Amino acid sequence: MLAHFPLDPGGVYLNHGTVGVTPLAVMRARAAVLDEIERHPARFMIRELMSLGLTPPPEAPRLRAAAAQVAAFLGVDASGLVFVDNATSGINAVLRSFAWQPGDELLIHDLAYGGVARAAAFIGCERGVTISTVSLRFPARDPAEFVRAFEGAITPRTRLALLDHVASETALVMPLAEIAAACRARGVAVLVDGAHAPGALEVDIGALGVDWYAANLHKWAFAPRSCGVLWAAPERRAGLHPVVISWGVTQDDWLQEFDWTGTRDPSPWLAAPAGLDFMRDVLGVAAMREHNHRLAWLSAERLARRWQQPWTTPESMVGCMVSVPLPARFVADAETASRLRDALLFEHGIEVAVIARAGSLWARLSLQVYNDESDIERLAQAVDALA
Repeated sequence: MLAHFPLDPGGVYLNHGTVGVTPLAVMRARAAVLDEIERHPARFMIRELMSLGLTPPPEAPRLRAAAAQVAAFLGVDASGLVFVDNATSGINAVLRSFAWQPGDELLIHDLAYGGVARAAAFIGCERGVTISTVSLRFPARDPAEFVRAFEGAITPRTRLALLDHVASETALVMPLAEIAAACRARGVAVLVDGAHAPGALEVDIGALGVDWYAANLHKWAFAPRSCGVLWAAPERRAGLHPVVISWGVTQDDWLQEFDWTGTRDPSPWLAAPAGLDFMRDVLGVAAMREHNHRLAWLSAERLARRWQQPWTTPESMVGCMVSVPLPARFVADAETASRLRDALLFEHGIEVAVIARAGSLWARLSLQVYNDESDIERLAQAVDALA
């Protein structure tokens, strides 16, 4: 499968989840879109890409047609889905559009992605909102503990909960539907950071019982960077605005408002369906997920035994990524994690995320179809040498 990707064949890439890797076929699809744009840029951008009150395009606007294919893949109707630059952009749009009142409470958790946590802190300072942080067990033992933790943290002032589908740093697959149900039962709106879910997991947004869902397609769904989506439930679309306001803003068309926030490159969005085609036609979606999950799960078990570290994470909380405890000989601090990550890359040609948490260093193995057991063995030997 490595032949389908532009990766350096001499290295070991165990970090697909950070910024993704675009397959060669999808890169060609994007190049074709760029060529088409440049043949007549104004016609493409303001008449074919979408309608801005000019002559309507002869067929459905190109951006809406691409959104319809992505929406179907995610189990929702295209009327509720817009493209954004990335999941962080979508989350910012919701947080900044929400009708906060001073004293309201925003509920997040301590495994949240750092950029999202900073966005929440910004809203807290700007709007007088209290940020309440749920402490979640890591390493995990029981997904039901996560549900109980959120239930216990909700107060009468809690207006919105910011949840993860897959926690970025720790790679844990969250019991999202159960947590969302607990929040909604207590009158708390739910915004989801789904940055690592589409493609990696079977995602049916409509079945999750959430109010907003922001995600990336340039990670596990093979779209070019940068390509994200934001979905909003029907009752949550009024008053929802992008962070950038431009000519697209209207009284009654939130889709157009997000579709046009100024001139920018739409080719990653228009090539997103090619990423879905690559999964279906070249890999097979189920086979891809099975390969990635099995490699992640077996690798975690094998490495934990090799390094004599406890392994308690339930298999239900492992998708295509997994965080594995490294040998106890390493000092468990952020400086050592950074130095080890650099040493693995520059001395051994291995790209992998390393974090310090819960008294240990952890390697987050982010695995895709171009990885196999030999990559894991190469990582193990390099870690042993450095330890």
